[in-house]
Amino acid sequence: MTESDAKGVLPAQALKRLIASGAISAKPAIIDAQVQPASLDLRLGTVAYRVRASFLAGEGNRVADRIAEFEMHRVSLEGGAVLEKGCVYVVPLMEGLALPPGIQAVANAKSSTGRLDLLTRTITDGGTEFDRIPAGYTGPLYAEICPRSFSVLVRPGMRLNQIRFRQGQSQLDDAALAALHARVGLVSGRAVIDDGLGFSVDLRPASGTLVGYRAKPHTGLIDLDRIGEYEPSDFWEEVHSRDSRIILDPGAFYILVSREAVTIPPDHAAEMAPYLAMVGEFRVHYAGFFDPGFGWAEAGGAGSRGVLEVRCHEAPFVLEHGQIVGRLVYERMAERPETLYGAGIASNYQGQGLKLSKHFRAPGA
Repeated sequence: MTESDAKGVLPAQALKRLIASGAISAKPAIIDAQVQPASLDLRLGTVAYRVRASFLAGEGNRVADRIAEFEMHRVSLEGGAVLEKGCVYVVPLMEGLALPPGIQAVANAKSSTGRLDLLTRTITDGGTEFDRIPAGYTGPLYAEICPRSFSVLVRPGMRLNQIRFRQGQSQLDDAALAALHARVGLVSGRAVIDDGLGFSVDLRPASGTLVGYRAKPHTGLIDLDRIGEYEPSDFWEEVHSRDSRIILDPGAFYILVSREAVTIPPDHAAEMAPYLAMVGEFRVHYAGFFDPGFGWAEAGGAGSRGVLEVRCHEAPFVLEHGQIVGRLVYERMAERPETLYGAGIASNYQGQGLKLSKHFRAPGA
């Protein structure tokens, strides 16, 4: 396969070329709905292995051999199966890779997966890091899944995580990021640029006092195929703030929203990264990819706020309005995607504010 020499994240049309060449393969064959503007959705296979603990294959090792070492039992996903809260599963994915030497990949949970506190990471043969696939990797892909707040019902073919491919290094340094912001306006308000574009939490809503949601500790099952059917109050407690602050409880999972509206221009992509650990006893959570066109006016965005999936760690922590909680790392696209986020591809979160995953009814519905 011959790709362009342009460095950057590969867009949809380049992913289709990788599929056609066999660099990305799958059984059954990849469907069009999997191809996103700057990533490919990955599908669950037909079996889940309940394992004793999370693991990486490690250099020179196969995931299949490590599963045999740690497996407790296996569950067929055919017809639907429950992945229980607090347990760790490894699921072989339908997709496999035979990457050219110059193409590497990074994986991440899809937005709806992260908003359910469903820890989903990609592991590979010989892998020494989660979600990182080296250039030239040839072999199978696996999803490690650990439901943290809710037990879930899954089936083969469900898409919980996604993979983004890049050629070379194309991350913008702070000077390039500042220049891009000056040209197109990446964020509403003042841009905090320090090893990426900083964003802060909104705890002072324009109306009312609702600032977020906290996952309830004992809930029913969520069938991931049921869209817009669940009553939020059965799974979430509302979080209100009357003094522009909230106290995060250790071990609790929260859905909050950024104060800033964010824009990803069509010729760039971005990834959400945790802010420095010393800012507090919490981390901004799993789902990390922002596609070209997110918040872009021509794609129906006009700036979209980032939903923050937040877990508090060891000690209660006071979170204040406007506190920097994360950063967006921008990368150049190798070429402009043939489709943009929100522009005719049924994107669920374009123009969003504070919003739960697509499985829940909208307030008042």
